[in-house]
Amino acid sequence: MDINGRIAVVTGAAGGIGSALVGALVDAGARAVVATDVAVAGVEAVAKAVNGDRATAGSGAPVVVRRLDVTDSAATAALVDEIESSIGPIDLWFANAGLAGGGGPEAPDDVWQRQWDVNLMAHVHATRALLPGWLARGEGYLITTASMAGLLTTLRDGVYAATKHAAVGYAEWLAITYGDQGVKVSTICPGAVNTAMLRGGADGDAAKAAAIIGGGDVLEPADAAARILAGVADERFLILTHPDLGELVIRKAQDPDRWIRGMRRLWGRAQELFNPTA
Repeated sequence: MDINGRIAVVTGAAGGIGSALVGALVDAGARAVVATDVAVAGVEAVAKAVNGDRATAGSGAPVVVRRLDVTDSAATAALVDEIESSIGPIDLWFANAGLAGGGGPEAPDDVWQRQWDVNLMAHVHATRALLPGWLARGEGYLITTASMAGLLTTLRDGVYAATKHAAVGYAEWLAITYGDQGVKVSTICPGAVNTAMLRGGADGDAAKAAAIIGGGDVLEPADAAARILAGVADERFLILTHPDLGELVIRKAQDPDRWIRGMRRLWGRAQELFNPTA
């Protein structure tokens, strides 16, 4: 899809990949980008920075700020209606908001539920609100943010791995079910991107975080956003910020038992990284 002249919405836009996507979409010629988050101050700062740069160049201020709790189905539907009545039809919806830091079966039920609501159900709420209009127009593009954890796994965080697998599965189902009716679907599976979420799962150390998902270079958010929009331009279903990690997906599919044995060895090394005196 050509982004030039389009209207896009980005959730979880207050920082990380979300804020980088806002700037990249404007650079790509989007007519308007609605930047949403529960952290309104953060998303307002993003909009000010992006709009300020464009205003200085005389090209206007295309970023619009809206508060959205993506776990709230009614609020999501209301926001879709408000944008389409006040700005115009939504062409692209980047369901980017995400949450990590769960653990395993010992994690409380409310931790499991919160990640389920943010990492999967937010995508369900968005499609409930968007699909009727997109199907009527014969066009629309949903881009969900999953994770390499949704294709492989993530050590130390079973909640995240499980909910991100669900996010990939839902996006795949949507692509199959509605693709012949003009609705495009992509799912972004980032590797190690230098964000607060990544560092938060690794004692503030992005390199450690890269190790627990199988390695790979730590990418800056702006570079990740550029790769994501290239994938959107090509309308690829799986958009990998680290294409080399796609080889691990192939190896996993070819020999799951071997892959699990390798990940168990990696798990042992990861425990040494996080507990060097243990």
